Amino acid sequence: MPNPLALSLETARRLAVTCQHLAGPRPGGGVEGLRQVLRTLRCLQLDPINVVARSHLLVLWSRLGTYDPADLDTLLWKDRWLFEYWAHAASIVLAEDYPIHQVMMRGYPRGESAYAQRVRDWLAANDELRRHVLDRLRAAGPLPPGAFDDRVSVAWQSSGWTNGRGVERMLDFLWLQGHIVVAGRAGRTRHWDLAERRLPEWASATPLPRREAVSLAAEHALRALGVARAADVERHFIRDRYPGLAEILRELESSGRVVPAEVEGGPERWYVHRDALGLLERDWQPRTTLLSPFDNLICDRARTERLWGFEFRTEMYVPKAKRRYGYYIMPILHGERLVGRLVPRLDRRRGVLEIEGLFPEPGFPGDESSAGAVGEAVAGLAAFAGAREVSYADTVPAPWRPGPRPRELSAIMRD
Repeated sequence: MPNPLALSLETARRLAVTCQHLAGPRPGGGVEGLRQVLRTLRCLQLDPINVVARSHLLVLWSRLGTYDPADLDTLLWKDRWLFEYWAHAASIVLAEDYPIHQVMMRGYPRGESAYAQRVRDWLAANDELRRHVLDRLRAAGPLPPGAFDDRVSVAWQSSGWTNGRGVERMLDFLWLQGHIVVAGRAGRTRHWDLAERRLPEWASATPLPRREAVSLAAEHALRALGVARAADVERHFIRDRYPGLAEILRELESSGRVVPAEVEGGPERWYVHRDALGLLERDWQPRTTLLSPFDNLICDRARTERLWGFEFRTEMYVPKAKRRYGYYIMPILHGERLVGRLVPRLDRRRGVLEIEGLFPEPGFPGDESSAGAVGEAVAGLAAFAGAREVSYADTVPAPWRPGPRPRELSAIMRD
């Protein structure tokens, strides 16, 4: 076996950032640029919060700069190159990865946990509703949830928003089982159809053996992460669905598809996919951007702390008086470092991106160069979100406040 690669923290960070398309030349615009980014990321987490823009749109903006969200809709609803399914959360995923996700579909709800048994019992008790949903979709799909009769025999009970929502629960479970897919959206309302009618013909329906699917998913995760431990792979892409991962990583290492590594700061075993090794030889081309709270680079909070020393928590559900930073926090990526937190809010009525707070990390200098780079990123975000100007609260430290002037936003949008 070769000796492990010895990576400094700086090198490990640069590899991670470059693999995520957050450094180096930006991918080209349009549909092909989206395909390039999505083939690396493999999933975009969906989240309903829309303080500035939806999270999945921001993840793409951080990598592409200004792009047309209609191109993403084309890939989703027209080309069907993408579809919605559960990855590490409800996500947009690639149709070519259907065989990986089909492993979960075949077994859902698998296991002997109390929740899995509860779902199985509820589905059995509500078989009439299940048949009604599938018959209605076969006859008239795609349809929104309101198009189905509430033929629930046993109500779904929970302490959250799903309590008593039998039709919505049945749709979700049929989706997780792979019988139906989201065929379109009207605002936040999902329209459903039969999977057999919506998935593209080229998407393989031939089941993969579970072990082969796990191996394929692990390679996707490693390519996206750049450098990762087994636990990092476990928490990425198809989170917690990597049975036998330790042995699979050993096999990938023996075949030369992954290379072991040591990262400064600890004795853990890390891995780098062989497809990423060439990036270690490339010239470093840093960028400055802002990240969605659910960005793929930082969605694993433990890995974020280990590689960047950046403790990141969302505060959306923290009482206002107890928040340390603010409601909606976007980490600031400057080169290979996470250098601070931005708290933005889009006033859509006035067309203003309000910066309610900016909190540099200790030791990060607010010099003219770095402040200017962050200001350009803020202006780019404003342009993407459709704001006509940016305003900074008085609480924002003076070196960070100016940024590009509002009159520059149209020029940034053109870029």
